[in-house]
Amino acid sequence: MARPLRLEYPGAVYHVTSRGNARQNIVADDRDRTVFLDRLAHVIDRFGWRCHAYCLMDNHYHLLIETPKPNLSQGMRQLNGTYTQAVNRRHQRVGHLFQGRFTAILVEKEAHLLELCRYVVLNPVRAKVVTHPQRWTWSSYRGTVGARPAPTWLTTDWILGQFGLRQREAQVRYRAFVEDGREGPRPWDKLKGQIYLGSEAFIADHQPDRVIRDIPRRQTQAARPSLSALFQRRGDKVRQIAMAYRQYGYRLREIADQLGVHAVTISRRLKQAEQRRV
Repeated sequence: MARPLRLEYPGAVYHVTSRGNARQNIVADDRDRTVFLDRLAHVIDRFGWRCHAYCLMDNHYHLLIETPKPNLSQGMRQLNGTYTQAVNRRHQRVGHLFQGRFTAILVEKEAHLLELCRYVVLNPVRAKVVTHPQRWTWSSYRGTVGARPAPTWLTTDWILGQFGLRQREAQVRYRAFVEDGREGPRPWDKLKGQIYLGSEAFIADHQPDRVIRDIPRRQTQAARPSLSALFQRRGDKVRQIAMAYRQYGYRLREIADQLGVHAVTISRRLKQAEQRRV
């Protein structure tokens, strides 16, 4: 099975989700919820993360995490692993709690983080569990708007800083911003390559240098140029074929169809490229 691409670098921002195995609940009661938040607080402190928003639902959770160090996978293994151990021990059971690995979407901070913070805290409203985000205890909304003290591990300065310099005024404006998002479009309409939420320039900056064969092509090649764009340029055709195949991950048949030749011809050109070391 193809494994998901993980892009980790200092200062990366992610929308992270993890769901219960077979769509089952990951919490049984408020004690489980408290245990989860305790584990989250420990991981944030240990790995130096900044948590901009969170929402714990019955069968999944959402996190908006900024990682000053490239350690998302390391921290997530500890979060899901230690929480699973704790609740399995408490409920006297064994086995998987979460459905596979977590999902992480790489986010362009200035363009999309604020929108995602709103989406995350509106999750229980969209699920029709509550009528207002403030009624859901297990999210960052109350701490951000000042309805209760924010936990020390929750970062609210960036979000509120988008709405003004005075905290109380910023909190009022943030409330209105969240309320305006109830009926708005979901941010996933802008998702590219399954793991990117950002501009074309942002995606291009974070493409892997080479094709990793066991990672889904639509993830590694979210911002690749079209074949027509590649071959409309004047230049060494053998070099262009090698670039399309090696760097951008196009298949032999796709390249052959674009050039109107047989796939065998493309294979020969690639051998020429190897001999010429282009």
